[in-house]
Amino acid sequence: MVTTVQAQETGSWQTYVSWNQFAWLYLVSLFAALRGILLWQADMPGGEIWGMGAMALGAVAFLLRYWVRYVATSQRVLIINAFTGREIQAINWEHVSEMEIKQGLIDWILGIGAIVFKSTRGDDVMQFRGIGDPEATLREIRTVRRRRIFPGS
Repeated sequence: MVTTVQAQETGSWQTYVSWNQFAWLYLVSLFAALRGILLWQADMPGGEIWGMGAMALGAVAFLLRYWVRYVATSQRVLIINAFTGREIQAINWEHVSEMEIKQGLIDWILGIGAIVFKSTRGDDVMQFRGIGDPEATLREIRTVRRRRIFPGS
């Protein structure tokens, strides 16, 4: 869903949270499913419940991934609720003073990271969390910003 303001803005880039962001949830879901299968094969009660729990965890991971959409347009960077289309947070490019990648050891292993946008307006900080290949993504976002300054590039 594209809002009317976004439709007027050009040069947009967008993405969702990486699947790797929820690797821990997939692992817990897998263990729940395996326990359910073992209980079911042993004819012990509770196997169906564990199986349903595993499916519920998988559904939660799927919904969480698509809950947030990260967008960079010619005017600003913003976080949008993908289900309702409402803006969660936005910063105009004029107010972005610094862009950097924040990545811990586990993030580095999973190939994800956070892109942090610091604002000139005090302590206003926005983060694109769980981004796959954050270095390449930051280059793409900088390209969108550069096109705002140099429209022909």
